[in-house]
Amino acid sequence: QVHLVEHGGGLVQPGGSLRISCDGSGQIKDISTMGWYRQAPGEQRELVAEITTEGDTTYADSVKGRFTIFRDNAKTMIVLEMNSLKVEDTAVYYCFADGLKGGEYWGQGTQVTVSS
Repeated sequence: QVHLVEHGGGLVQPGGSLRISCDGSGQIKDISTMGWYRQAPGEQRELVAEITTEGDTTYADSVKGRFTIFRDNAKTMIVLEMNSLKVEDTAVYYCFADGLKGGEYWGQGTQVTVSS
């Protein structure tokens, strides 16, 4: 079993920056790609960014050039650095991890609100 816990989030003004992180514990050796999804009220959950164990990254078009995802050397923690935040970035951000043997693991989510 893998447990994911998000940290960070909160309220920030448009144009501001915020960093959220996700710590993994448990059977960490059994996970591969990690990343973030987000879900705004009334919207479907969408992929924001993900990073493989090799460090390859994928970003949603809407966040390219503004968000950066990092992963620590132990491959147990990821960080999403968010810059030039927009009102439309407001959502609950969920950390996820893909299992090497299949399946997915999810964190509880952290609220990011961009508002003046």
